[in-house]
Amino acid sequence: MSSSTHSVEEKIRSLPPELRDEAIHYIDELVRRSKKRSPSTFRCVAEGSLAYLGNRYSSVDLQHKANEWRD
Repeated sequence: MSSSTHSVEEKIRSLPPELRDEAIHYIDELVRRSKKRSPSTFRCVAEGSLAYLGNRYSSVDLQHKANEWRD
């Protein structure tokens, strides 16, 4: 265990019981928030940007059009 971890535990133990509970609650909240910010979450900012086209084009139509643009 690192010295900083040890000192945090000592500080928590030195608190009165009601503040100890509050400190533990705060630490649990920090842990929960850090898990929420998972870097593995992918967000596509372009998602839905072509919604105005509706169902005019199928995915196959779009593939063919993309191939035309590449040539």
